[in-house]
Amino acid sequence: MSETRETYIERLIREAQERGDFDGLPQHGRPLPRPAGPGAGEWELAFSMLRNAGMSPPWIEADKECRRIRAQRDVLLQRARDATVVSQGWYRSRLRELVAAHERAVRSLNASAPSDRLHRRPLVLAAEMAVLDRIFQPSAPPPAGSDVGPRL
Repeated sequence: MSETRETYIERLIREAQERGDFDGLPQHGRPLPRPAGPGAGEWELAFSMLRNAGMSPPWIEADKECRRIRAQRDVLLQRARDATVVSQGWYRSRLRELVAAHERAVRSLNASAPSDRLHRRPLVLAAEMAVLDRIFQPSAPPPAGSDVGPRL
């Protein structure tokens, strides 16, 4: 005969059952009710359990990460408008890091999302660097002889 060993958690549950701690609970002996919500059918119970535990499905967390990284990119591009020539290298490096992080988050989202509608496209490094280059281009000086600029 093989000997079965119960885990610590199994022992705690068994002892609670023997004491009657689970008697008289709502839904005792019946299936848990399925709350109404956006997750259809059998997934709704899983989603409500995650929600009650303060968690989200993996694709929702990955989507939040994509949005967070895009917001960081937007802030970086806004601050780059005031960048000095010396700090432009840092902005370029940081933008590369954000694009790479966004690509990882998009891969995670696209791999775990239950529907193609939830997929995202990664940022394109060349396009993002072109935006940064346009920000760093000095504005053209006013044409010679124009009445723009300080008077001496």
